Amino acid sequence: MNDRYDPGYGGDDQYELVGYDEYGRPVYRQAPPQQAPQQPYDPPPQQQGYGYDPYATGGQQQPPSYDRQQQPPSFDPYGTGRQAPVPPPYDPYATSAQQGGGPAPSYDPYGQTATSGQQPRVAEQTAYIPQQAGPAQNADTPVRTPGEHRAEPDGERGAGRDRDYRTEQFAFVEEPDSDSEDVIDWLQFTENRTERREEAKRRARSRIVALVVVLALAASGGVGYLWYAGKLPGLSSSADAKTGTATAVGAQNRDVIVVHLHNTAQGGTSTALLVDNTTTKQGTTVLLPNSLNLTDDDGTTTTLAKSVEDDGSSGTRDALDTVLGTDIGGTWRLDTPYLQNLVDLVGNIDVDTNTDVPDPKGKKGEAPLVNKGKDQTLSGKTAVAYATYRASGEAQDAQLERFGQVMQGVLRKLSSDAQGATVTVQTLGQIIEPPLTDKNLGTFLAKLADLAKGGDYKTALLPVQTDGTLSAQASASVVKNVLGGTAKSPDKDAAVSVSVQNASGVKDNTEQARVVLLNGGFTFLEGGTAAGAQAASKVVYADAADKENATEVAKTLGLPGSVVTKGTVPGNANVAVTLGQDYKPSAS
Repeated sequence: MNDRYDPGYGGDDQYELVGYDEYGRPVYRQAPPQQAPQQPYDPPPQQQGYGYDPYATGGQQQPPSYDRQQQPPSFDPYGTGRQAPVPPPYDPYATSAQQGGGPAPSYDPYGQTATSGQQPRVAEQTAYIPQQAGPAQNADTPVRTPGEHRAEPDGERGAGRDRDYRTEQFAFVEEPDSDSEDVIDWLQFTENRTERREEAKRRARSRIVALVVVLALAASGGVGYLWYAGKLPGLSSSADAKTGTATAVGAQNRDVIVVHLHNTAQGGTSTALLVDNTTTKQGTTVLLPNSLNLTDDDGTTTTLAKSVEDDGSSGTRDALDTVLGTDIGGTWRLDTPYLQNLVDLVGNIDVDTNTDVPDPKGKKGEAPLVNKGKDQTLSGKTAVAYATYRASGEAQDAQLERFGQVMQGVLRKLSSDAQGATVTVQTLGQIIEPPLTDKNLGTFLAKLADLAKGGDYKTALLPVQTDGTLSAQASASVVKNVLGGTAKSPDKDAAVSVSVQNASGVKDNTEQARVVLLNGGFTFLEGGTAAGAQAASKVVYADAADKENATEVAKTLGLPGSVVTKGTVPGNANVAVTLGQDYKPSAS
């Protein structure tokens, strides 16, 4: 059935193919009238056997007529051996009359004779529109002229369609027009803009949530630290109670070192315990008065000052462990020249001085070496002068407190790095007594330095009574809470303590008296040597209850009862004895 795409519909006008529509169907247009006759087609020369001789001179031979889209009629494309029939002579202008006077038959390119009287149409080459490939012609498929239809079986029709139309004919489907691209671009822009806004909102919400979480963690961490350190208002008492009960005695771990400051210029020693409580993260300097009573291995009661001088580091360390219930890890002997070098190595210290310290080598009336005031910067020399200064008539506890200030100032300036602190100790060049090593000392001091810089360091004075024993207050506040030990002062009721001073001029008399008193059941206390010799010996008691004990001491030493008098005795003794030139060891 003909339609608007069929060039033969509605008249006899000629049409030419201009392209294909979106469904692959051919589109024709009316062909303009022909102005001049076309030249006859001169086909290329053929081989012998096709029935045409291009060089023949006779007028009877004509070139075979065939369509350009077809193989020559006499060509056998499948090699069957059968020769195709030769068509009648080709007249492109249809001007020659048929033999016998009849009209010339029109040429049918499909091998059929046209029955109509219309002018035969020459098969035209297919026109192609831009960017579109024309339909491929199969060698077996005859060319159809416009307006001509041929009935085909359904199978052949479907097969012909498969052969006539290929994918490249529909290439236009993949090429959107400019309007479609503009619409798509606008939709993509709108969608991307919306997505960017939503993504920005999501990021903002995520940042807010992250900020809130960080602030909450920081707040909880700060509160937890304050609670752990016992610095929260209203919770200090409970934290202190917990520290004093749950972990004060056995559960807390403490590292303790004893340091002896030897004044090489003026004589005397100052002793302190450096305590690192690794459980509570608290550092403490415990100042020990020289009057503290200690007990030697042989049971002799002595003072801390005499123990440092006579028993040395090891004996004093063991005696302190016995009295305080501690476990001292080592002894650090710090002579005043090394203290001066240490302060210079750390770059001076800042101390709140409590008194003016005069220059020992200066003249009277000159400016003090150390001024009283807050945040006084002390060099090595001034630090030693301040740590060892003891005014006339001043108790030793005041001098100990100054020594403690200097030690804490050094720790605040010392490196908190173990290696750096060790290098500082090694730079001093002093000999460290075993079992302590320079590396162990440097590591220990670095830990205390870190606590001192963080404000977790304090200085405490061990309370000692006038007789050299520890009071109940000392046992509760310092020995138990700071040192984690139990005070074990020599029992006063177990033996009468006797302080012996040698004024006889014979050095060996002190040792002779010590042996006699110990054999008599008394506790011997070293009283030193008098500045000058005395002719008569004396036995003095302070408490009336000790009069009988004083008489017994005189009898034990071989002295007459007339030498027993009431007077002043050292605070850590019951009876004081002064050996004069009348003392005869052989008589005792």
